Amino acid sequence: MNPLISAESLLAATTRPVLIDVTWNLMGPPGRDAYDAGHLPGAYFVDLDTELAGPPGDGGRHPLPSATTVEAAMRRAGVSGDSAVVVYDAANSMAAARAWWIFRYFGLRDVRVLDGGFAAWQAAGGEVSTVVPEDGKGSFVAAAGNAPMLDAEGAAELASTGVLLDARAPERFAGEVEPMDKVAGHIPGAVNAPTTANVTADGTFLPADDLRARFAALGADGSTAVGAYCGSGVTAAHEALALEIAGIEAPVYVGSWSEWITDPDRPIATGRS
Repeated sequence: MNPLISAESLLAATTRPVLIDVTWNLMGPPGRDAYDAGHLPGAYFVDLDTELAGPPGDGGRHPLPSATTVEAAMRRAGVSGDSAVVVYDAANSMAAARAWWIFRYFGLRDVRVLDGGFAAWQAAGGEVSTVVPEDGKGSFVAAAGNAPMLDAEGAAELASTGVLLDARAPERFAGEVEPMDKVAGHIPGAVNAPTTANVTADGTFLPADDLRARFAALGADGSTAVGAYCGSGVTAAHEALALEIAGIEAPVYVGSWSEWITDPDRPIATGRS
């Protein structure tokens, strides 16, 4: 199944899927404010920080949430095991990809990302609502382990035996700046692949052939194992989604750099190569 759905296809759908808005801004303002100002009609809001991640700590800034937390959020949105779900955010799908990955990890089979998000919906002539739907009565049962995931040890091994993609901006990968975490740098052996290059200027993903060419140039051509990480496990999911579009399955190191640096014995590399 194509992990994306276009705004035009969603508008034309005869059966409306469950719509989940996960608009989120790393540095603020809160995504809930944007949702309240306008969202797809019938969409539920799910908060990335509290419902798609566990409390920050030794597991990083956005560690894996508990099955109980995810289950409650999905049931509130009316999701059951056989539901078709579409997730979206403001535009470039960074947050929506995290929801896509989390929902799949906990066992939801039919989940897609609205390509281009809320901006694409508006551009296609979709209606906008400020009505907050009543809590749904979903019956989804969350069960962990339905998508591949890396821990720190697995990420280190993949960096030396396969291709570990670092989804952050080049300057953060190089350790030249670090606005979020206490230590700068990257996992030794990782390859920089900023997620901003996965999408066009309007926030929609590049065509599958272009993504395949991009990742092949970085060594991820499907002939060896590939994984992704970032600062806290959000944009790494966007990398995994782009790889999925390109036909490559890639586990995500959910703890990512913010978890990696909690152990002072783990090695750190700097520089752009």
